[in-house]
Amino acid sequence: MTPVKLYPPKPEKVYFFGTCLIDLFYPEAGLDGIRLLEREGIEVLFPEDQTCCGQPAYTSGYQDEARAVAAAQLDLFPEPWPIVVPSGSCGGMMRTHYPQLFAGTGQEAKAAEVAGRVFELTEFLVHVCHLKLADRGQPEKVAMHTSCSARREMGVAETGPALLAQLGEVELVEQARPAECCGFGGTFAVRHPEVSAAMVQDKTQAIEAAGAERFVTSDCGCLMNIGGRFEHQKKTVKGEHIASYLWRRTS
Repeated sequence: MTPVKLYPPKPEKVYFFGTCLIDLFYPEAGLDGIRLLEREGIEVLFPEDQTCCGQPAYTSGYQDEARAVAAAQLDLFPEPWPIVVPSGSCGGMMRTHYPQLFAGTGQEAKAAEVAGRVFELTEFLVHVCHLKLADRGQPEKVAMHTSCSARREMGVAETGPALLAQLGEVELVEQARPAECCGFGGTFAVRHPEVSAAMVQDKTQAIEAAGAERFVTSDCGCLMNIGGRFEHQKKTVKGEHIASYLWRRTS
């Protein structure tokens, strides 16, 4: 059984781990996540030497390569501040798999210590910051897609919807089969493109059938996959990282 997560009081400072996809494709989502934290009076530290969490190599079965990439991240967080990650996928890698990856090595204790300080962004905003939001946007129907890693590894399926529920002009619509994968899965989408395409087709149909004008997610891989499929279909449904959506509607 997964142990109950005990949340700390709101800290003075946090580390922010930006993730590869945010760095390369959605930098504004990372900046908006930082803005949300800073608005809560928290100083955000961004280690400039951060790279990849190691998940692509790890999920492809390359343990040694994943360990080498992950090891470079372990020294980035020397002070005991929380590590906030705007991705359930990368957060799941760091919190769940780092202890497994470094078990029996000289870095086992450090990996476990770092893993214990990792929080997914929406989880941190809800359970640590106790964030309160005032909606300044126009009425809109929105579907929330929670990634598989956020749901199953981080256990934070409820935190994104809880934040959206605070937005008075947002109607959060329920898609059919919300727990189903969008088909991205990192290298899965490359290795099994036909299966991935069928899965994301189901996902876009479910979101559109729910009447959503927009979908939001806390994982950029899902955002890229679902949003790309809607764009390919020439649909009007737009996607947005939840950090950007919350910042835009409450600023």
